[in-house]
This record gives sequence, C-alpha cells and structure tokens, in this order.
Amino acid sequence: MTGRHDRNTGPMLTSPRCGARTRDGDACRAPASSGKSRCRMHGGGRRCGAPKGNQNARKHGGFTREAVAERVQVRLLLDEAQGLLQKLK
Repeated sequence: MTGRHDRNTGPMLTSPRCGARTRDGDACRAPASSGKSRCRMHGGGRRCGAPKGNQNARKHGGFTREAVAERVQVRLLLDEAQGLLQKLK
C-alpha cells in the first residue's frame, strides 16, 4: 500500500473552506472554524484580536475617538476650502 492511507478524510474534505484570499488572489484552502466563515489563521479563532481595554494595544493614540473626530473635521474644512477655491476660478 504505497502512497495510500486508511484515514477517514471525508469530513475534512467536505467541510466549508475559509473565505479569505491569499496574496496571489486564490482562495485560502484551510477549513473554516466551526460556525465561522474564516479559518483560525484568518480571524476565525476563538476570542481573536486584542481583549477589550488592552493597554498593550495602545501605541500612539492615533485612533482614539478624539483623534478620528479631529481628522474628520479637518477633512470637512479642507473640502469646503477646496470648493470655495473652485468657485473663485
């Protein structure tokens, strides 16, 4: 029996696949985690991501509510100034 095995691989082969794309644009071939659409490597693992209030995940404060709101206001102001300049032309 060279090259063959007697393992039961049917459930593995018929399980839903991960919906993520590789860098080549092909689909990930790993099985999706139970009840999820992604495999364990693409975010389907249990409790993936930083825990709520994780102080280790805070590096620079660029994504705090205040910083994001400030960037939105600056973008609106710049858009308004751009519109005024277009009207003056």
